[in-house]
Amino acid sequence: QVQLVESGGGLVQPGGSLRLSCTASGFTFRLYWMYWVRQSPGKGLEWVAGVGTSGILTRYADSVRGRFTISRDNAGNTIHLQMTNLESDDTAVYYCARDQDGSVRGQGTQVTVSL
Repeated sequence: QVQLVESGGGLVQPGGSLRLSCTASGFTFRLYWMYWVRQSPGKGLEWVAGVGTSGILTRYADSVRGRFTISRDNAGNTIHLQMTNLESDDTAVYYCARDQDGSVRGQGTQVTVSL
């Protein structure tokens, strides 16, 4: 079955950086676009970024463009999200997803941006 396991979340001060990782299994990883989505307290799922099958094409939500970078390693079935210049509004549970709407996603990793 599909498994997506995220890691790398934590507590960081505003302006800081974090790198999230996700390891995938149970499907042919290299054939799928992969995504990061997030959910803030009291809000619905928000699409954050996507990366194409080869890693060349990337897409970002306006709220994170220029601060976040998504990448993938098909040999290791992993994707990453490098987050810089973090803001309090970035506080959320971040999910690795096989679908843009987050319908197939992992268990999530908490990112908290606070002093």
